[in-house]
Amino acid sequence: MSTPPEMSPEMPAAVPAGLPAAPELTEPPAEWHRLHVRMLVVRPLNEGIAMLVPILVLLFTGNGERWRLIASGATVAAILAFSYFIWRTTRYRITDDQVELHTGLLTRKQLAVPRDRIRTVDLTSKPGHRVFGLSAVRIGTGQQDTPGTDGLTLDAVTQEEAERLRVLLLRKGVSPRVAAPTGERDAEPLPESEVISRLDLKWLKYAPLSLSGLVAIGALFGVLSNYADDVGLHPVQDLFEWLFDRPSVGLIGTFVLGLIVAGLVLSVPLYVLQFWNYRLTREPDGTLRVQRGLLTTRSVSVEEQRLRGVDIQEPLLVRAGKGAKTVAVTTGLGSKGESNLLLPPAPLEVAHQVSRDVLKVEDDPTLNALREHPLAALRRSMFRHIVPWVVIAAGLAIWAPSWAWPIPAAVIPFAALVGWDNYRSLGHALDERYLVTRNNSLVRSTVALQRTGIIGWRIRRSFFQRRSGLMTIGATTAAGAGVYHVTDVGESDGLTLADAAVPDLLRPFLVEESAVGEKSSVD
Repeated sequence: MSTPPEMSPEMPAAVPAGLPAAPELTEPPAEWHRLHVRMLVVRPLNEGIAMLVPILVLLFTGNGERWRLIASGATVAAILAFSYFIWRTTRYRITDDQVELHTGLLTRKQLAVPRDRIRTVDLTSKPGHRVFGLSAVRIGTGQQDTPGTDGLTLDAVTQEEAERLRVLLLRKGVSPRVAAPTGERDAEPLPESEVISRLDLKWLKYAPLSLSGLVAIGALFGVLSNYADDVGLHPVQDLFEWLFDRPSVGLIGTFVLGLIVAGLVLSVPLYVLQFWNYRLTREPDGTLRVQRGLLTTRSVSVEEQRLRGVDIQEPLLVRAGKGAKTVAVTTGLGSKGESNLLLPPAPLEVAHQVSRDVLKVEDDPTLNALREHPLAALRRSMFRHIVPWVVIAAGLAIWAPSWAWPIPAAVIPFAALVGWDNYRSLGHALDERYLVTRNNSLVRSTVALQRTGIIGWRIRRSFFQRRSGLMTIGATTAAGAGVYHVTDVGESDGLTLADAAVPDLLRPFLVEESAVGEKSSVD
């Protein structure tokens, strides 16, 4: 009896007679890719900018001790080594179902984002990235309940590869087999984008009104103070001691005036840095794309089908200049930060035009006539804005130096004006598609929220609201801030509004007034 020859690995397995041959694999599995090798230079460059101040402090303070030179060199070497290990241990790939990222040397991290959960793609290029033609790709899912679960970041790939990944990840149903790195395939021309809005240099007049310069001064002062504390200096403490050791209305007024002037001067270059080359476009792949930035460029793409409305925001001084900015209410982007910004501070009519174009409507719903709230809401607004300052002034008059209490006392008239304006800003409306609500004074916000995007109601009635016959009713949604409030509305009006906006959602919990009256008469 003969023995069959041993099969080699190259020989195909025999197929029994009568059974069909196994199909051959015609498509290779998705390949793993590394980040671009240029990141070995880019990451130290970006990290070096942040570490420049402490390195200089180490080098140029003291009497030239050798340990300072060693510490500075060790810091630079650590940054270089850290960059190499990140590049060496990081891989990513795109499959039919998900985007995977593996990284880490001692502690391995394996992240996976389902492609059908991708909501946004954010391309960011810091100065170091731009010098070497790279970009960081942040893939957002909108899952912000747990830190680190909101997508993943590929830092860094070439700008061409970043653009291609943006199109691939936001275009549903596209095979990742085309996801080979740029240079291994021929570039395919994409259809042209529709430009909705672009930067107009006339908008620079709104920069000083946004108070961004004061915010920048505060942030810069805080950073420099931290570094100064490390070398034994205490500028914040010294400044306040100098001011309060010589209490003078003229001195404090001069300090505040100088701060305001510095903020106004800085606000214009900050506006340019943030919003230079701003463009809002509608892409052929069904996304809205915002591009902006001078030194650090940023491109945020959002699927239009995830858009649930818009928010016209009018900070007090910007509103005085008849300006506003437009913010997207969309799943995948929260209400904080600037990633949801559709339009920077610009003329109010431009904000409404952007709202119309983004929502694809003839009339901007945020311009709907709003229903006023009861006068009891005015009393509550005035009380909340005035009484705290009265209490502070009284407390300082009793326990603080005589020069302290006039400061909060001088604020009381302005607080009263803000309270009055806060009441005037309250309002709500309802049309066939949108719930519109407006709140606040310092940053007046008018939100148009799709009724189909409302998934529940949150009703709050404080002790004082119950005594005044008011309530605050919040429309909960999976987009934007998560809940948008109709503040201090009459109880009957609020419940009627909620029932009309989303029929049958709140109705099981409502009781007709006639039924309540009949029950009372029977009792």
